[in-house]
Amino acid sequence: MENPVRILAIDAGAGTQDIVLYESNRTPENCVKLVLPSQTQIVAERIRAITIRGNPLYLAGTVMGGGASSDAIRAHLAAGLPVSAHPDAARTLHNDLERVRSLGIELTEVPPLGAEVVWLGDVDVVALTTALRLFEVEPPALWAIAVQDHGYDEHEAAHEYRYQFLRDLLVQTNDVRFLAFRTPPSYLLRMRAVQRLVPGCVLMDTGPAAVLGALCDPVVWRAARHEGAVVVNVGNMHTFAVAVRGVQIYGLFEHHTGGITSQVLQELVDALQFGRLTHDRVIHLGGHGAVLTAEYRRAAPFPFVAITGPNRSLARSLGWYEAAPYGDMMVTGAYGLVEATLRLLEQETGRKQPTLLPQADS
Repeated sequence: MENPVRILAIDAGAGTQDIVLYESNRTPENCVKLVLPSQTQIVAERIRAITIRGNPLYLAGTVMGGGASSDAIRAHLAAGLPVSAHPDAARTLHNDLERVRSLGIELTEVPPLGAEVVWLGDVDVVALTTALRLFEVEPPALWAIAVQDHGYDEHEAAHEYRYQFLRDLLVQTNDVRFLAFRTPPSYLLRMRAVQRLVPGCVLMDTGPAAVLGALCDPVVWRAARHEGAVVVNVGNMHTFAVAVRGVQIYGLFEHHTGGITSQVLQELVDALQFGRLTHDRVIHLGGHGAVLTAEYRRAAPFPFVAITGPNRSLARSLGWYEAAPYGDMMVTGAYGLVEATLRLLEQETGRKQPTLLPQADS
């Protein structure tokens, strides 16, 4: 009997890291699942404790997602306490290191004498491995990790690079199952850092991972296959929406969750549904933009709308379907990661792999 396929899928968000240890010889409901504080929340707690103690802070490790961690670093500075950082870790605050220095942060590869060290990174391999083994669960060799990476180039604004990445995704393929990869583009510094932490891992953007995971809900899958659907992931930091028919993407937009209201979201989703969305309108409303295929307007409408994500309550008054693949909304992105990784393994090995997408077209 062949060994089961085992994948540790980690959807690294701003509030939580949502984890599924997929094993092909178990039903998804019986796989190990964890919803833990995200690394940026953990780092923020550690920094706040140092601030309370009144000690100097040194940031080691790599670039990671900001948010809570960046706020805690700035609060430490505001308290009149010194902060120093390894250049790689300092990029968590801003990829332009001169801007980091302008905050009053000293860049050095060695911690100053007396400074307390906090390690930065999107994945704590040692902590996760230890936690699983404490429950007699051996971590698999293959890890799949989703992060949201704005990308960086000194000649372009971050949101423009993010838009380029989204556009490049659809140039690569408009099949949502095939948007995972082993080697990220050079400008995706956060994904590159994750790749160094977990060599050989599969990488994916959190937005497509959530959309693919939502399609594992049979209600969403049926609607997407028969009539077309818009899937909206309302994350803690970003809102990502995709118009799909089956697994084919026809258009998408991305916005900042903190700057969106249910009224704005309804306007954008309505426009995406009925073939009226434009990139300029999303930018005008404060978002990253829209990417639309040449077939988008002819393929519209996409009448069904499904929502997922930790802030889906923002859209609850709009009456859209709340996706819960295998009964668990919080690991939607992790399920999407697993499905994309299985398809990548299929391409790499030439051997058919299982699927999490519903097989009965009920």
